[in-house]
Amino acid sequence: MGLDEDALDYHREDPPGKIEISTTKPTNTQRDLSLAYSPGVAAPCREIRDDVEKAYSYTTKGNMVGVVSNGTAVLGLGDIGPQASKPVMEGKGVLFKRFADIDVFDIELDHDDPEAMVTSIKAMEPTFGGINLEDIKAPECFEIESRLREEMDIPVFHDDQHGTAIISGAALLNAVDIGGKDISELDIVFSGAGASAIATARFYVSLGADKDRITMCDSGGIITKERAESGDVNEFKQEFATDVPEGSLDDAMEEADVFVGLSVGGIVDQDMVRSMADNPIIFAMANPDPEISYEDAKQARDDTVIVATGRSDYPNQVNNVLGFPFIFRGALDARATEINEEMKVAAAEALAELSREDVPDAVVKAYGDDPLQFGPDYIIPKPLDPRVLFEVAPAVAEAAMESGAARDDFDLDAYTERLEARLGKSREMMRVVLNKAKSEPKRVVLAEGDDEKMIRAAYQLTDQGIAQPILLGDREEIWAQMEELGLNFEPEIVDPDADNLDPYADRLHDLRKRNGLTRREAEDLIEDGNYLGSVMVEVGDADALLTGLMHHYPAALRPPLQVIGTADDADYAGGVYMLTFKNRVVFCVDATVNQDPSRDVLEEMTRHTAELAQRFNVEPRAALLSYSDFGSVNNPGTRKIRRAADNLRSDPDVEFPVDGEMQADTALVEDILNDSYEFSELDDPANILVFPNLEAGNIGYKLLQRLGGAEAIGPMLVGMDKPVHVLQRGDEVKDIVNLAGVAVVDAQEE
Repeated sequence: MGLDEDALDYHREDPPGKIEISTTKPTNTQRDLSLAYSPGVAAPCREIRDDVEKAYSYTTKGNMVGVVSNGTAVLGLGDIGPQASKPVMEGKGVLFKRFADIDVFDIELDHDDPEAMVTSIKAMEPTFGGINLEDIKAPECFEIESRLREEMDIPVFHDDQHGTAIISGAALLNAVDIGGKDISELDIVFSGAGASAIATARFYVSLGADKDRITMCDSGGIITKERAESGDVNEFKQEFATDVPEGSLDDAMEEADVFVGLSVGGIVDQDMVRSMADNPIIFAMANPDPEISYEDAKQARDDTVIVATGRSDYPNQVNNVLGFPFIFRGALDARATEINEEMKVAAAEALAELSREDVPDAVVKAYGDDPLQFGPDYIIPKPLDPRVLFEVAPAVAEAAMESGAARDDFDLDAYTERLEARLGKSREMMRVVLNKAKSEPKRVVLAEGDDEKMIRAAYQLTDQGIAQPILLGDREEIWAQMEELGLNFEPEIVDPDADNLDPYADRLHDLRKRNGLTRREAEDLIEDGNYLGSVMVEVGDADALLTGLMHHYPAALRPPLQVIGTADDADYAGGVYMLTFKNRVVFCVDATVNQDPSRDVLEEMTRHTAELAQRFNVEPRAALLSYSDFGSVNNPGTRKIRRAADNLRSDPDVEFPVDGEMQADTALVEDILNDSYEFSELDDPANILVFPNLEAGNIGYKLLQRLGGAEAIGPMLVGMDKPVHVLQRGDEVKDIVNLAGVAVVDAQEE
């Protein structure tokens, strides 16, 4: 099947379309319904009647955007009318929700008259926190947006104008830097003079470009003052009329620094590119076919040619989804009255700055595993990069506050944490730990320090102030990789082949000589990063150890167990996964270490995991799991679990609720727990699940992760005398950073 057929099936599949309305409050009981509607709904109605600003407290207004179109300029389809434009507007709503958790109603209006559009949209102000105008033809779109911005007290944004301007503006800032040019001295040529082109030209001036050095071309050639005076161009094009002789696009491009294409495909050839100034910048953004193909533009000359298009199958895609969801997020949260120029510039600058940061592995994988590193082929972030939300929305909100557009003022650090919570509970939970880590960073040994992921993690740990990383590995190789990755920092490196390891070998021999280890064997073993890192932590030259990225879990765990061992109050170590769902956090014990735990092991793992949960600001409630509920099955296996739970409940040092043995649904479903087993020590569902053996633990956490849609953080090693965490082979950089943060907090507790 072709793309069109696939798209038709995609939209036609029941239920038709792409969006639906869902409830955010419970509606399960008669009381729920009386609160949601009559008679309870009268209370917020009266509050809003007395103070309309309370609509932001009692309704969805503060998170609701209207996507409004009359269908007169839809994508590459032109004037197809409001009804045919509805799939596009629904799609816009999907992007708002997916990338910034903003709710949308799509509104298709059957109006050709700008006055009628203004009247209708203005009348909807009580419903929405902001208005996104979409696919309205020029020049009417200029008048409609301008009028609405003046007459409405909520943000109004015409994405066709400003979206491309902001995203390509971010790309321009970086392209200028790479090309060694000054934005104020650029000669810029536009192909196309519609709404997007005019808005983009205006925005480039806001970024520092010289308006007098912008040449705009339409289908009639260069827009000159002579053409403007003759009435050949409309009032909006006249803004960029230049005092030069009439000419074609070919003439305009000679010695130009920048070409901006917002017109039609295939109108630029390689000779035109060769006529441009040194290190030209080419933004060929006509869709689906750019003014010149990426390959032709790059191959036209030998110097640095920086190319961006609107296509996802080439580097540097100028995609409006990098802008509007996050701009509106910041504007809505600041309760802005408008989206002004300062807010747009802030968005572009934030995008440009993000392009210079190390790219998460998940983003690289989503785009085919090709390297993504700041340079000519990576000047703007990818749309699927989750960090865009945390960079652009706060920048926009801050600009709104500083420019006087905001009606709300808040702490930006706390705001970033709220944004992270929107993308998932795991980010919210990890932020708690990472903030604790930043308060007192510790020295963390990264045993496989010459691995690219470890080096990138070390950079992020240093850059974010989470930890002081110590890389173990070949010093020259690590520095070479840092240079190749463009990472500018100076980590501490211990090179087993070059540095004096005798003191560590002596200590290893002293610790293990009664286990048959000779001094010569200790000298050989200490060159292994797992042993070296373990000894460094044991003697206090480091505070924590991370290893396991390139080793099987048992092989990575053995050295720290032999060298560091378990804590004074622990006889066993165990592996814990934290699983985060939308509104719930669950710790799963033990998923990696103890194959057939005894009663003592179960008790100890429960205590250690409760301490771990508290580090994440989670009040522990533990359930020891079985296929039996409180004695419904009586055999040695269920009795072991039951007695472990009994011992924990009778221990005066255990200050958290714990019960068992119980089935998993009993532990997790409040109705079962409270209705059938009201005698249980657990008043609320458990958040610590203690599995009866390693098989059950490993199977259970993976089922919850894969079928339940949970995000997994871990495994976190508990019970060790000093902080050690063993990574899973194939973990991403973010996993290393997260576990390093946990290790730092562990070390702070020490």
